[in-house]
Amino acid sequence: MGQVAITYRIMPEGSEIDLGKVKKEIKAKIPKHANIRAMDEKPMAFGLKAIETMIVVEDAEGVVDSIEETLRSIEGVSSVEVTNMGRLI
Repeated sequence: MGQVAITYRIMPEGSEIDLGKVKKEIKAKIPKHANIRAMDEKPMAFGLKAIETMIVVEDAEGVVDSIEETLRSIEGVSSVEVTNMGRLI
């Protein structure tokens, strides 16, 4: 099987959430088989910023859902959305 690059948009519960702390938690909780390739803060609206991260994993059943559940379990995270997904060549 190949590898898949998944881009997630992670929305905080509010503008008062410390995104630096959330990013540290993401790095700590992502499984060892997943590789974080990028992580940026993107302005959304009214001072609210989202975290966009690209994670590369092996293409296997249930991996995307597992990572999404892990991201949702982080304190201060309101929602997680897959914005892009594609196979790496």
